[in-house]
Amino acid sequence: MTYEKVFADLKKTMLKADTNKLEGEFAFQCVIEGDGEGTFYFALKNGEFTVEPYDYVGATATFKATAETYKNILTGKTTVDDAIAAGALEVDKPVSYADILTFFAKKPARKTVAKKAAAPKAEKKAAAPKTEKKAVAPKAEKKAAAPKAEKKAAAPKAEKKVEAPKAEAKAAAPKAEKKAPAKKTAKK
Repeated sequence: MTYEKVFADLKKTMLKADTNKLEGEFAFQCVIEGDGEGTFYFALKNGEFTVEPYDYVGATATFKATAETYKNILTGKTTVDDAIAAGALEVDKPVSYADILTFFAKKPARKTVAKKAAAPKAEKKAAAPKTEKKAVAPKAEKKAAAPKAEKKAAAPKAEKKVEAPKAEAKAAAPKAEKKAPAKKTAKK
């Protein structure tokens, strides 16, 4: 891979970051070792962020790594701390200066988002059987509701039958009493 290609890829990735969140002034020089060997810098001066393919004299700090290491850091595949611990990234000033690279890195949260994107598919699959169960459940409820309605309809009929004989008995009793006195009167 050529230096121009490596630099173009790294610059494109770095310029995607919201540099409005950066404060102060700095200039960091990045030395690419091995395949695509070369030097570039990124700087924030007077509120303007730049990434240029040149050597920067008097840089805040200088980083040395392979193109692959820079790419892995900027894509979030590895952390700055892991790259330093593995000896893949060297810093000529305090190691904390390398944390600036983390600002440009894709956040691991994006990987989590990809996993979450897979989760809704599983939820949709899980939701489908629930929907089927819901479709079956109302039918069962309707069937269960129908016998209850029949029982309710039957219950009032039974109550009317029970009440009707009482009314007839009351009506029959006075008639019987009237007949009885009439018979007594007839005997005299």
